[in-house]
Amino acid sequence: MFGVGLLSKTQMDNTCEAHLGVLCFLGMLLIMPSSCQDDLDAATSGSAVYIVTLRQAPISHYQDELTRVGNHFRHGASGRTRFQKPRHQNVTKTDNRHGFNIAQVHDSLLKKVFKGEKYIKLYSYHYLINGFSVLVTQQQAERLSRRREVSNVVLDFSVRTATTHTPQFLGLPQGAWFQSGGFETAGEGITIAFVDTGIDPTHPSFSDNDKSEHPFQVSPHFSGTCEVTPDFPSGSCNRKLVGARHFAASLITRGMFDSTEDCASPFDGDGHGTNIASIAAGNHGTPVVVAGHYFGNASGMAPRSHIAVYKALYKEFGGFAADVVAAIDQAAQDKVDIICLSITPNRLPSGIATFFNPIDMALLSATKAGIFVVQAAGNTGPSPMSMSSFSPWIFTIGATSHDRVYRNSIFLGNNVTILGVGLAPGTSENTMYKLIHAHHALNNDITVDDDMYVGECQDASKFNKDLVQGNLLMCSYTVRFVLGLSSINQAIETAMNLSAAGVVFPMNPSVDGFQLNPTPMKMPGIIIPFANDSKILLEYYNSSLEKDATSKKIVKLGAVASINGGFTESYSNVAPKVMYYSARGPDPENSIPNEADILKPNLVAPGSFIWAAWSSVATDSDEFLGENFAMMSGTSMAAPHVAGLAALIKQKFPNLSPAAIGSALSTTASLYDNSAKPIMAQRSYASPDLNQSPATPFDMGSGFVNATAALNPGLLFDSSYDDYMSFLCGINGSASAVLSYTGQNCLVFNSTEYGSDLNLPSITIARLNQSRVVQRTIQNIAESETYSVGWSSPYGVSVKVTPTRFSIDKGETQVLSVIFNATTNSSIASFGRIGLFGNQGHVVNIPVSIIVKISL
Repeated sequence: MFGVGLLSKTQMDNTCEAHLGVLCFLGMLLIMPSSCQDDLDAATSGSAVYIVTLRQAPISHYQDELTRVGNHFRHGASGRTRFQKPRHQNVTKTDNRHGFNIAQVHDSLLKKVFKGEKYIKLYSYHYLINGFSVLVTQQQAERLSRRREVSNVVLDFSVRTATTHTPQFLGLPQGAWFQSGGFETAGEGITIAFVDTGIDPTHPSFSDNDKSEHPFQVSPHFSGTCEVTPDFPSGSCNRKLVGARHFAASLITRGMFDSTEDCASPFDGDGHGTNIASIAAGNHGTPVVVAGHYFGNASGMAPRSHIAVYKALYKEFGGFAADVVAAIDQAAQDKVDIICLSITPNRLPSGIATFFNPIDMALLSATKAGIFVVQAAGNTGPSPMSMSSFSPWIFTIGATSHDRVYRNSIFLGNNVTILGVGLAPGTSENTMYKLIHAHHALNNDITVDDDMYVGECQDASKFNKDLVQGNLLMCSYTVRFVLGLSSINQAIETAMNLSAAGVVFPMNPSVDGFQLNPTPMKMPGIIIPFANDSKILLEYYNSSLEKDATSKKIVKLGAVASINGGFTESYSNVAPKVMYYSARGPDPENSIPNEADILKPNLVAPGSFIWAAWSSVATDSDEFLGENFAMMSGTSMAAPHVAGLAALIKQKFPNLSPAAIGSALSTTASLYDNSAKPIMAQRSYASPDLNQSPATPFDMGSGFVNATAALNPGLLFDSSYDDYMSFLCGINGSASAVLSYTGQNCLVFNSTEYGSDLNLPSITIARLNQSRVVQRTIQNIAESETYSVGWSSPYGVSVKVTPTRFSIDKGETQVLSVIFNATTNSSIASFGRIGLFGNQGHVVNIPVSIIVKISL
């Protein structure tokens, strides 16, 4: 049985639903030159904002542990890195002491070009791209474009904070989209298949009613069909949504399909499938309006890609492998380009190896057909070896935060401000309202002894309206909200029925430490997410009560407060960071479990607080009931980000194999956050921001996806179906399983190949017994370039890479040999990295992970 890779109420045992914190980031530095209004008026006359990208790589391409000093790097026992510089290095360096200021380089370039002319630099971009935005005339922009340091100059797009703000965070408008001809053509001609809970075809994110000068084209090679049912009528599909089918035979055969809960059609009664499809390929510029408030415009990563839906999971249940495999099989027959799976198994597959399960083996065939497969890592983190996606032919995605956060706060009458969450309006400005706790607003015939949960405000009939009216009602946020037994929406309804001025949710200590979604509210409201802050609020409230000395009854409410509101977003959080729920490596080879020589996850991408489309009838999330958009979190939301970005790569390089697309995404990934520090990983679901440390490859794979760099990777690692077959045949005792799943005999394949011998853009060795030689073959898809090689060695291992310098022409290949020697005995995983630095600006990163080390 398979469950959806979204944090849901049914996954409390492992992940405690979707209580998270923070979003993605743009990685840019605001630089506003000081000038008077006259200067501004003069500069803006006849000018426009242009986005300028430089040829020099951004900070994210240069890692501290790979600073080039000598031929290689070594990790000492202390974990500190010693740097050496290889010869023949022409790549621009970052300062080892982080003293280098990219903004100053941008300023210097502008001064050289304009020499006293009027201009205003708005931003310096330093993390995801190296460039800036500047207010100049068209003539000035043309002069900038002629500079050899400049890669491109493009007229700025209008402001959008959409699907989230992740398209901007990933640099798409000025990077990958621009290289594809703009969002109007980004992903055009590529069909992405979604094996999920279906789709709501009425949602504007999937309309082909494009009034621009570039209407949707017919999908060039897709051959699928669109089912027609009463709830998925004729006309549901179009040139955007090109195919839709459902698969439920296994579910129906078992007598588990409930027609009152879901539809025997491609229509999405859950919301998850609609959400996933829109993140990857939803239309550009779709307004996000929730609870009557406008949150910006949404866009998929590849907004011009085609969508094909294969519904195999169902509301309140999930699905079975038989239906999922049927969906995958059909998608392959329909000639889709990419398959996105935000689903994971509920447990490790049994048998000789995790790779031998129906879904993974079906996906191996899909890979053989040239289909790139993306799968969510699962929401079973942060424990080691919690990975729910196993095979090397599947591109596995973990989830990170990004830098957007919605802040809310409550100001108390004792001049204390407490931070909280809640997408809610504030109370009237400059007005303080009395606070009243639910326990003190009950009808005379109701007591807490009668109803121990009455403080959760789920039933308005139990409260005295005269006491609540015009005041702020305090309702306890308990674990029942986490479990779905009580809801914010119902408490809001209660408060509205009682004519409260707003509602405040102090946190019960039993829920302390969980990161809460910023829930939409239709009236002023706030959730206090930490027990200590809630204690401060309650102490103030209780100390302000006036009670009758004899009866001890409350005679006067003394505490007052105002709610500031939570609609305004901030982009100040340090991000990305690997979320606590994101499943971790090492990759389990079997159910014992033993570690595999395969790196998982492959990559991480934004997965927290993601605004995306929602089915009009979905009831999975009470907070977004009846809404067209929802903010969701989980590795489910991370996977479609990468599926959409893969479509951009496929569009630019239509002949790349699935492995080569994965290589382009992996070798260009970023290792640093928007503060230019190593990406962190949360280590606990309780108070996760207080329990974090630098992310390792088992947390983030190759790193955080860099959309623009992936379109220009320079070198590629490739693997074929035969390579994967040799890998499977190399597993001890696997011959019968290979024959069973593929019908092929291991005698025709090289059965001595370890997982570490696969030509992957990473090296993972589960057991290093003294020494091993590993080879990698790379191919150049860029112009001729000379590369220098540097590396950092994992603790307890010596590393040598040859050659240390090579030149490679376009289309040529180069073999790298890597010698590993264990220098100590250890069963604790240690990590290093190999870097290839080209003199034309390409940087190729290869993570190295060694688990067990056995020396002489």
